[in-house]
Amino acid sequence: MVDTYGKVQDSRTGLEKLLDIIPGWGGYQERQNRRKADQLLRQTLTEQLTIQRRNLDVVQKELISHGRIDLVDDVGSAVTQLQTFMDRVRTATYGYSGMFDAVRINQAELEQMYNFDAALFEYVERLDVATSRLREAIDVGEGLVETIRIVQDICREANDTFDQREHLILEGTTGI
Repeated sequence: MVDTYGKVQDSRTGLEKLLDIIPGWGGYQERQNRRKADQLLRQTLTEQLTIQRRNLDVVQKELISHGRIDLVDDVGSAVTQLQTFMDRVRTATYGYSGMFDAVRINQAELEQMYNFDAALFEYVERLDVATSRLREAIDVGEGLVETIRIVQDICREANDTFDQREHLILEGTTGI
């Protein structure tokens, strides 16, 4: 996986690096960089999930061409869950906390959120494997229902895991 935080840090201008000597500015800028890295990470995750969604669309077409129209809706429910997960990842807060906000999110909490979001890439890998197995099952004509359930379970689990992100943010924040 690409280290988006490192890339954000490396892309800073000389002026931005010079401003780090101002008391308090360095920490503020560090938090901004972590937010930007998390935002880029989630954008990359969404792009990879979009590929997985397209793969499931192909699976639905393959089911139709193999005469298994009865299973198209089951894959469709997985697609709906995956799209929900993608939308949540795309629109999630990236830990913004301005100078005068009532909620402060510190660097450690931003790093924890970044690490949480980075771990979500596991679902891309798991979906890729499960979708490949599903396509094989379509060709063979065996194990379709079980493999579709696995895809559905992965999509459901991804949403359940993402629910924990909100709790991470709320538990980790402190008032001014």
